[in-house]
Amino acid sequence: MKLKDIYVSLCERKVNGKKSFAVLIDPDKVNHEKLERLIELAINSKVDYFLVGGSLVISNYLDECVQFIKKNCTIPVVLFPGSSAQVSKFADALLYLSLISGRNPELLIGQHVVSAPAIKMSGLEIMSTGYMVIDGGAPTTVSYISNATPLPCDKNEIAMCTAMAGEMLGMKLIYMDAGSGAKKPISESMIELVAKNIKVPLIIGGGITGAEKVYLNCKAGADVIVVGNAIEKDESLIMEMASAVHSVPQKMIG
Repeated sequence: MKLKDIYVSLCERKVNGKKSFAVLIDPDKVNHEKLERLIELAINSKVDYFLVGGSLVISNYLDECVQFIKKNCTIPVVLFPGSSAQVSKFADALLYLSLISGRNPELLIGQHVVSAPAIKMSGLEIMSTGYMVIDGGAPTTVSYISNATPLPCDKNEIAMCTAMAGEMLGMKLIYMDAGSGAKKPISESMIELVAKNIKVPLIIGGGITGAEKVYLNCKAGADVIVVGNAIEKDESLIMEMASAVHSVPQKMIG
């Protein structure tokens, strides 16, 4: 059975006020045994999406990781690539990330030009994503690899204008990320201001360690919450975080 287009599904969920929870899996940090546990927890917790990728993927486990997830559950698998090399035709969709918060031309458009033919041939659903790195209070792999200064965590208006520009340039999604292992997650006030000024789905990740923050981010306007690092440390968080996301009262968007 073919999955409904993931982007269409995301937009429908947004219109209906349904929040989504995504578990981020770094192929370098899992094996079949760990994946089996994560998948079982995700199924039982009604996780909405798996994101697969990382700032650095140095193993050859990407294809195998994606195939293992697909074989053992029906949860959609979306690639979250740290580079153009992190593409697997076995996934359902790919976040085609353009780093709109930085000024590194390679990550704005350069790598996309090089990877476009292979991406086109992959057969994946491609979702253009305006990727915004927000200062999380500590140097992160993504900020180092991207060679770009994160947006200041207290400059909500800059984040708002950046997200608006991304949407007007045609980005289908806006993804605000404090980075893996961030000391400070993105503030609810920044999420709220951005969410009020864009119509495309808003994804939030980085530095989220507890169910309360998950809930507050959704209440502030996040449509999708992504958690990876905290779950790597404590897999049982999947259940309570997914429950927090899905407990947010639905509110139809006019």
